[in-house]
Amino acid sequence: MPSEARTLRERLPAIGTLGPVIALAIASAFFATQHERFLTGANVSLILQQVMVVGTIAIGQTLVILTAGVDLSCGMVMALGGIVMAKVAGTLGLPVPLAIAAGVGVTTCFGLLNGILVTRVKLPPFIVTLGTLNIAFAITQLSSDAQTITDVPPSLVALGNAFTLGGTEVVYGVVVMLAAYLLAAFILRETAAGRHVYAVGNNPEAARLAGIDTARVLLGVYAIAGACYGLAALLAVARTGVGDPNAGQTDNLDAITAVVLGGTSLFGGRGVVWGSLVGALIVGTFRNGLTLMGVSSVYQILITGILVILAVATDQFSRHGGR
Repeated sequence: MPSEARTLRERLPAIGTLGPVIALAIASAFFATQHERFLTGANVSLILQQVMVVGTIAIGQTLVILTAGVDLSCGMVMALGGIVMAKVAGTLGLPVPLAIAAGVGVTTCFGLLNGILVTRVKLPPFIVTLGTLNIAFAITQLSSDAQTITDVPPSLVALGNAFTLGGTEVVYGVVVMLAAYLLAAFILRETAAGRHVYAVGNNPEAARLAGIDTARVLLGVYAIAGACYGLAALLAVARTGVGDPNAGQTDNLDAITAVVLGGTSLFGGRGVVWGSLVGALIVGTFRNGLTLMGVSSVYQILITGILVILAVATDQFSRHGGR
């Protein structure tokens, strides 16, 4: 029996996603009664397209928050990655694979920089990523001359194309996002490295005493998060067809919102990556549904803020209740 209880306890994070899933279902049911187009295949596909960039960023943000950190730089690092890809492939005319590698390499380097400053210099993640946010923004503007790069080769935006599934067009970028979630979920649930992430987020000192190299785990988390932002940059370029230096300015907050709404604790050590996708879909569903209803975007932002406060309050109450 003790082993069975332990197995059930290990599966509790997955059960914790039930609340966000119910919230998504209730929101979908409500908007379906308000507008006949909401549950059509075309509109559902549109919602997935609208959340695929933030949803991919949220994978990296989830890893960081699971270690009790936060990454404010993710949106601007993503924008920088998109500019690098667009310039290398478009302006310089180099092969698209090289452009993608360059963009992902730049975003991964920013992740490594964040990780080094957090682990070696012992700076708070909030301050570190606030600083690298501004650095990434400045480099993005300078490297692009604050101009949108429109001369992008078709192969770089191929993930923005769609295929037909059951009469509904599905963008290839959405499939890539879902594949990234599958990989992240597998690593977190089925590998020692994933369990180390949870251990460090839950109690870094206990993890260190158990023989886990906490600095290496954190450095790896921030580097992988940076790579996720690079993938998101590719999807952003594919979706818009341009390299936009003004992209990603609110994606950091949107990604944090998705992670929090998905049930990942801001205090670290608890949550599942699939919850972040559900959280992104909740935000996307509200924005899409309210737009169909003709509600002003100001109220969309208001409702999103209320949802975040409720999610954080629920997390806080659950922590106190568990003591």
